[in-house]
Amino acid sequence: MRNIPFAMLLLVLCAVPPASAGEGLVSVKSSFGAKETADRVERLVKERGMTLFDRIDHAEGARKIGMELRPTEVLIFGNPKGGTPLMQCEQSVGIDLPLKMLVWKDEAGVVRVGYSNPESLKDRYGIKGCDEVLRKMKGALEKLASDASRPGS
Repeated sequence: MRNIPFAMLLLVLCAVPPASAGEGLVSVKSSFGAKETADRVERLVKERGMTLFDRIDHAEGARKIGMELRPTEVLIFGNPKGGTPLMQCEQSVGIDLPLKMLVWKDEAGVVRVGYSNPESLKDRYGIKGCDEVLRKMKGALEKLASDASRPGS
């Protein structure tokens, strides 16, 4: 009888489906410092014809209120040519647009560039018929993160 609560917990945990590969934050290790990496993201966004809507420095915000935070910046950017077709499939996806890229220094001192996998939007919003749009968006984010993180771009 003592093991019934444990068995119930185990049953519940086993019944929860695993997260799909399309979910979550994708991150790439950068070869540069946090500021230089964020600067590179900004430059590449503009060079690729996208609009940079904002660049939010969370560490600076923390300093303003007397708190500490390792370097952490969010860059918000997009292009109607990419976002509009996706919203035509499912307009409510607009809450997740424009796109965002996070640059941060983790607890080990490693600078990372991260973004939400666009494929996770498909399940979240029940998007149908936009696989090609999501594939292109994913490819563009992968290339942007990779190019911003590595020498030669």
